Amino acid sequence: MALTKESIKKTLETLKGDIPDVIISDLEKELLNIKVSKKELDKIIDEIKRRYEYCIVEPGEAVGVVAAQSMGEPSTQMTMRTFHYAGVAELNVTLGLPRIIEIVDARKIPSTPTMTIYLVEEYAKDREKAKEVAKIIETVTTGDVIKKTEIDRIESKITLILDKDEMSRRGITTERVVEKLGSLKVEITWDEDRVHLNPKTEAPSLKEMRRLSNKAKEIYLRGIKGVKRVVMRKEGDEYIIYTEGSSLKDVLKIPGVDITKTKTNDILEIEKVLGIEAARNAIINETLDTLDEQGLRVDVRHLMLIADMMTVDGTVKAIGRHGVSREKASVLARAAFEITVDHLLKAGLKGEIEELSGIVENVIVGRPVRLGTGMVDITMKRNGYK
Repeated sequence: MALTKESIKKTLETLKGDIPDVIISDLEKELLNIKVSKKELDKIIDEIKRRYEYCIVEPGEAVGVVAAQSMGEPSTQMTMRTFHYAGVAELNVTLGLPRIIEIVDARKIPSTPTMTIYLVEEYAKDREKAKEVAKIIETVTTGDVIKKTEIDRIESKITLILDKDEMSRRGITTERVVEKLGSLKVEITWDEDRVHLNPKTEAPSLKEMRRLSNKAKEIYLRGIKGVKRVVMRKEGDEYIIYTEGSSLKDVLKIPGVDITKTKTNDILEIEKVLGIEAARNAIINETLDTLDEQGLRVDVRHLMLIADMMTVDGTVKAIGRHGVSREKASVLARAAFEITVDHLLKAGLKGEIEELSGIVENVIVGRPVRLGTGMVDITMKRNGYK
């Protein structure tokens, strides 16, 4: 006989304190959608309890070593290539082993910074409105709207021939181009599709004129600095914007952008804009996504431990001699990793004490490691002796 929803809820309430609330709520959602008898429910609960207890870390387990193995072993099977991003052929993103190295090294700038920009419903379903947001985001320079550059040595003049179709597509006017070229401090004359630059120096050399021509092509006209390219794609019934280059702070200010879902792959930028907890989550999600893309399965708890170690003191630190390893309390553990003499010399000058509490330092001095079975001291009591 199938149990009622109230009986299922009452039975599940008795589990509180034995297993986490999140597991109980997930179980409740699943069970309320199916018919289940008392006997079947007891079987399900026993199996969940058994699996949960099996997953709990035993006291004294070397979780750091297990996390390192769990992450290190699949990393050896990763490829080294750069793949197309999320099926967007126009954009590339670093994946595989180079991306994992970037994450654990806490690189200041990723090799291919990208953003995935989601839009609020009103904009996400309207192609024209989504296009407007994409236009605001993409950086446009004068080089993008120039068809051809001509250098006239006789009149000492540079002529920029504007591409009217491209200007119309990007929403740029000739007046805007002329206004921005004013920062070059040269004489400017213009007609409908030509802008003439006259250097103020007398008889400038060809090298100077070429330098000026290149500078003119790099003048910023519009958009968010740092975002080189923008690709808009329809996924399902909504438009999503992908970018090459990242500037999360500026993008979140744009009307129409969904600030709750928009993300970047630049972890240090996330730390700066959204805080350390967001950076911790980004480390976990980015690592998981990279492993999933390669078809590798690693338990999320190992990645959570790595992310915790990298962010524990409120800033994102690399796992290496400039970050986590440098901050270890043990002198021998720091010395065993890299730059041995320096660590030992500094520790000697400061008079640091080695507690021999970790794995590395006990292996070095030949003592049993105080972890796992090594945590337990056994004393024997023979007859007649105390």
